Amino acid sequence: MLKEKQRHGCLTIWLVLLIIGGVLSLIGTAVMYLVDPQLMRETFPDAPGWTVYAMGLISLFSFVFAIVLFTWKKWAFWGYVVTSIASAIVSITMGTPAWQWLLGLTGVVILYGVLQIGGEEKKGWTQLE
Repeated sequence: MLKEKQRHGCLTIWLVLLIIGGVLSLIGTAVMYLVDPQLMRETFPDAPGWTVYAMGLISLFSFVFAIVLFTWKKWAFWGYVVTSIASAIVSITMGTPAWQWLLGLTGVVILYGVLQIGGEEKKGWTQLE
């Protein structure tokens, strides 16, 4: 009989926060880039035009990967890592201060960390498929 997977509370909380952050990022992207494109130009005057679309896609994929992690898919973790790195690269291109894109990369470190806690029964990393 297959044993039901158990998720540590910290992992659940972090995944929920990633999903909420993804929703807020999508809303922020829509407002800043689609509803009021002039706001983007004022905030990041030297940013190339393609960064608007790149950040929107990155936000969407990060959100999706966070949701898929709830279904225990390891590829979603790696997808989240790739989108976080891509977000940092685009942020650097936009001229975002280093502390902001570094903060985004710490989310990956925290995610990996919470996947490692929980002992044998609830350790998330070993339960990913």
